[in-house]
Amino acid sequence: MARERGLRTTVALTGAVLVLGVSVVLAALTGLRSRERIESEIGHSLAEAAHNMADRLDRSMWSRASEIGMLAKLGITPAIDDPVRLRWLLEQFQEFFPTVSWMGVTDTKGKVLAATGGLLDGVDISKRPVFQNGQKSQFVGDVHDAVMLAFLLPNPTGEAMKFVDISTPVHNERGEVVGVLATHLSWEWTREIRRSLMDTMRGRAELELIVVAADRTVLLGPRELLGTPLDIEAVRSAQKNESGWIVERWPDGERYLTGYAYGNGYLSYPGLGWSVVARQPLAVAYAPATAQMVETVLAGGAMVLLFSVLGWMAAGRVTRPLRRIAQAAERIRSGERGAEMPVLAGSAEITSLSATLRDLVDGLTHRDAALVRLEDIAYQDRLTGLPNRRYFEQYVEATTAGNGSAAFLYIDLDGFKPVNDRLGHDAGDLVLRQVGERLAACFRGDDVVARLGGDEFAAVLPQRAGAEPPDLDGLARRIIDAVNEPVSIQGEAVRVGCSLGIALWPEDSPDVAQALRRADQALYQAKRAGRNRGVRWSADLPPAPAESQGIAGEAAKNPAS
Repeated sequence: MARERGLRTTVALTGAVLVLGVSVVLAALTGLRSRERIESEIGHSLAEAAHNMADRLDRSMWSRASEIGMLAKLGITPAIDDPVRLRWLLEQFQEFFPTVSWMGVTDTKGKVLAATGGLLDGVDISKRPVFQNGQKSQFVGDVHDAVMLAFLLPNPTGEAMKFVDISTPVHNERGEVVGVLATHLSWEWTREIRRSLMDTMRGRAELELIVVAADRTVLLGPRELLGTPLDIEAVRSAQKNESGWIVERWPDGERYLTGYAYGNGYLSYPGLGWSVVARQPLAVAYAPATAQMVETVLAGGAMVLLFSVLGWMAAGRVTRPLRRIAQAAERIRSGERGAEMPVLAGSAEITSLSATLRDLVDGLTHRDAALVRLEDIAYQDRLTGLPNRRYFEQYVEATTAGNGSAAFLYIDLDGFKPVNDRLGHDAGDLVLRQVGERLAACFRGDDVVARLGGDEFAAVLPQRAGAEPPDLDGLARRIIDAVNEPVSIQGEAVRVGCSLGIALWPEDSPDVAQALRRADQALYQAKRAGRNRGVRWSADLPPAPAESQGIAGEAAKNPAS
């Protein structure tokens, strides 16, 4: 009797250890592979987000500095002796550029001659850096707290007001300095840029963008970090004019995936030495991999319990079959090619155990294969960050599954191939990334714009019941204007254009595939009519040639694929 109990215990423990070992190994390997892949993908996206933020800040500062310099050269001098006229000019400028919190013109001694809203009229600001540094050439000052204007300007948030100074000398027609045009830019415009970028990455939980000054003080970011020094490896690397990503521990003790980039200016604007870091808690980034590993372990635990019971019940007459099963299991565990678990005849328990073990191994093998297949499924175009063709096709299918309507747009870049041929594929990739960002900014929240491949893009605009229909002509103009903006590559302004084809479903065709082909037909007509324009499909358009169908691609041939 003791022998029988010992055999049953041995068989039960053997089955349990075998199943648990396989489950733990699979869970560990799956979790490790998933973490490595997630870390790399998210790290690169964070580095790109930091670069985009730094680039937008530099471009915005250059734009404001250029506009203020142009105002000083062309608009101020004729009115320098007329305070009323001078204030009117300044307030007109402020009306068009609301990021200007205050703007004033001083005489050569620092006395304010006229200012927006009459604030500080007649006040001596000769001791302020905005006057002292702006007497000889244009000056762009770093972020600072409001001093003289702290209690004069409206402040609905109640937070400490911060400005960026821009000042430039005012010359008369003889080239003599007759005053200084001084400007305070509201710090709020940086928050708008930050919000805009964060909106494009809403799928990244707990993502944060942080702007750090040259002295490593946090200028923009979470409230608890504002005004505090941030001496971490990512900031130190960014200040070496490097960009990339890193996993490191922050001052709060948490580990973060951190992307970083440096704002080294744009064109004539030299930059203020700002660094941008984008971070996401490591635990949040790893959450999908952790969940998968836990599920695998739990499934393995359930299997352990099941086969422990089966082994205990089968031990009485399964010594020989169990030995065969153990041998087969060892071959499978060692990775022998072609090894499989046998299904043995005999008692019902032996047959059930051997069959179930076979199913278990097959199931775990198939699960691993399924995980590999899942890893290959990517819905995002890695170059532009936009959805890819697969996602676009599935979204079209989901959008057109019920009642409703939608607009389809096919977008193809004009003049892109010469950029690739002349400047190389790296330059072409930079152009495509910029175009992707601009296209994403042109659409509504539930619209989807995707990169189909090469320089081809497509968009679907679902029309919800009761919602205002989109202004497709206006959208086409915005897209064309956005794409036509130059892209700076190695100091050279590179331009590309785009052609658009537009079709409506079900207005132009109740068949989705046909509606997509008609959008492609309209795109062909836009290119034929001179490019850099949008064309709405109509019945009198000539058919697109067979070779142009590649623009629509598989989405037009089989939108449900």
